[in-house]
Amino acid sequence: MKKFPFYKQPDSKDCGPTCLRIIAKYYGQNIPLQQIRDLAETTREGSGLQGLSNAAENLGFRTLGVQIDFNTLMAEVPLPCMVHWNKNHFVVVYKIDKSGKVYVSDPAHGLITYTKTEFIKSWIGENAGEDTEEGIALVLETSPDLFKEDFNQAEKKTSFSFLSKYLFKYKSLIFQLAIGLLAGSLLSLVFPFLTQSIVDVGIQNQDLNFIYLILLAQVMLFVGKTGIEVIRSWILLHLSTRINISIISDFFIKLMKLPISFFDTRMTGDIMQRINDHHRIEQLLTSSSLNTLFSLVNLIIFSIVLLCYDYRLFLVYLTGAIVYVIWISFFLKKRKELDYKRFSQVSQEQSKVIELINGMQEIKMHNAERQKRWGWEFLQVKLFKVQIKSLSLEQWQSVGGNFINQMKDILVSFLAAKLVLTGNLTLGMMLSVQYIIGQLNSPLMQLIEFIKQSQDAKISLERLGEIHEKEDEDRLQENYVTEVPQNDIALNNVSFRYTGSDAFVFEHLNLTIPYQKTTAIVGASGSGKTTLLKLLMKFYDPNSGEVKIGNTDMKNISSRLWRDHCGVVMQEGYVFNDTIANNIAIGEETVDKQKLRKAIEIANIKDFIESLPLSYNTKIGNEGVGISGGQTQRLFIARAVYKSPDFIFFDEATSALDANNEKIIIENLEQFFKGKTAIVIAHRLSTVKHADKIVVLDKGKVVEEGSHEQLVAKKGEYYRLIKNQLELGS
Repeated sequence: MKKFPFYKQPDSKDCGPTCLRIIAKYYGQNIPLQQIRDLAETTREGSGLQGLSNAAENLGFRTLGVQIDFNTLMAEVPLPCMVHWNKNHFVVVYKIDKSGKVYVSDPAHGLITYTKTEFIKSWIGENAGEDTEEGIALVLETSPDLFKEDFNQAEKKTSFSFLSKYLFKYKSLIFQLAIGLLAGSLLSLVFPFLTQSIVDVGIQNQDLNFIYLILLAQVMLFVGKTGIEVIRSWILLHLSTRINISIISDFFIKLMKLPISFFDTRMTGDIMQRINDHHRIEQLLTSSSLNTLFSLVNLIIFSIVLLCYDYRLFLVYLTGAIVYVIWISFFLKKRKELDYKRFSQVSQEQSKVIELINGMQEIKMHNAERQKRWGWEFLQVKLFKVQIKSLSLEQWQSVGGNFINQMKDILVSFLAAKLVLTGNLTLGMMLSVQYIIGQLNSPLMQLIEFIKQSQDAKISLERLGEIHEKEDEDRLQENYVTEVPQNDIALNNVSFRYTGSDAFVFEHLNLTIPYQKTTAIVGASGSGKTTLLKLLMKFYDPNSGEVKIGNTDMKNISSRLWRDHCGVVMQEGYVFNDTIANNIAIGEETVDKQKLRKAIEIANIKDFIESLPLSYNTKIGNEGVGISGGQTQRLFIARAVYKSPDFIFFDEATSALDANNEKIIIENLEQFFKGKTAIVIAHRLSTVKHADKIVVLDKGKVVEEGSHEQLVAKKGEYYRLIKNQLELGS
């Protein structure tokens, strides 16, 4: 029976799509993970059973989501199938034998075998047998439509070839390292022959001058070798730093070209993991590769020398080395499994610590110190159990490996001594053999470690490949306009829903936003106001319909050009760890002081800024001076005003302000809005009543349009909203 397929999930929330990829591979198709992600509409929360079922049916499977007991799973369900695991994970069950052993392909841990009790505990839960004896499974059966589309054409092989451009940029440094590598190996090769000559020539002929000469040669060689190592280390530092900066810089360039929708489907930790992936690949390309190459050269050279001394010595060494490699390899799978478990536990423990620190105020308010501390201690116990298993495995591997190495060295020494007695080797040659054996031991472990690192780097490369293969927000198009039209914005028959959601936010929405007028968008929470703003900002593309400025489709305006003409205040704005001036004039190398003063005056934040010791140069953000919610909103308004934009988008821009500040800012903004197209989302009457046009949204539909006076007179949805939320009174 051939080995069942396994793929490692690249991200923490990719277990579902990876399981589906494993099953597709079992049926002979190597489908790109990103394609399955798109079909399953995976979000940052992962994939739901419905999304995975839809993806599987798009591939040509017939699917059925069921809640069944273990006996039904064993007797009636066709395998492989997917099961829900520990209430937060998916795995593939591919075999259940008569004794009840369950064979699982787990995208987080590999191919694992469970007893019936262990499997039920993770599938159904700790309380199996009390509340329920059933677990969730997704049954998949093949159909005539299976894999009718040629998915293999889209698959790209994981390759290190794209990294070659970073290496070729530094050919001279690599050449210098290669020369140093060769010189170091040749110098190492001389040492055993010098040792041999001391005994066979110097001692045997009682020639003290010769011994002095050889010892001086050894000192000179050692100094030369050390000098080469120092120079090699410096060159390697320069090379690795430059490569690291280059590949991470290119990664950030690519990351910043991706649409906002990409970040909606990725956890911050997953993106950070990809940055760590670059460090892992850089290390493999530079220090690990070169050190391994150095070890490999030494291994080959000294093996040849040992073979030249006596083939029997070489055969004993080779046999011992093979047994050692087999012994180490025997533990690799289990070590990998424990490493994954330890990584998971450490990640949970770190999250728990961050939660404890960030939530300290709530913990103290509710006297939850003991409960939260016990939660952390419980994780420590689980981590301790994994560490015990890791230590036990490490000790077995280490003790066994050392025993094999020592026995090999003893046998080589014994055979060498025997060959000296029989006259086949000299005493000097025997000491030389001892030196060679010492030089041959460490390269073996380095080679094994390099193989492990290259496997990890391959997984990292897959994760990075996924980013680099993503389409940019602005695709290369020849029909992009060079100027933003100055005209009305029209949404024609627009439908939109977020990835991973079945419900449409908008269906066949039609709306016109007049040019150089102020349009207010109001509606209950969840009516689609913020989503509308995000569509207008080109954060997302509609699923159908079109957004136009005059006669120009928004798709024909590049995102960068469009946003250069837009001033935006979103609900979830961000304050950077920088000065106040740089936070307002974000994106500009030099701050225009005249524009800055105008912006802070309109945002009514001048008095606060000038009261600070460093004024505009005061550092704010996580590492600087703390500012209140109202001050933060005024900073965001100043940021939007500073750009002097043609189009303005405000989403609850004054919700955190007191009545006095809001009144002053609204009066300032009314003057600033003149001659500009402004779209304002707000709940407060004071913010929207002076708008030229008010649009009322309800469940993604425009239910009313008009001025404040017209809509109040109608006594419809707008009247109800301002009566309840804007405190107009009846």
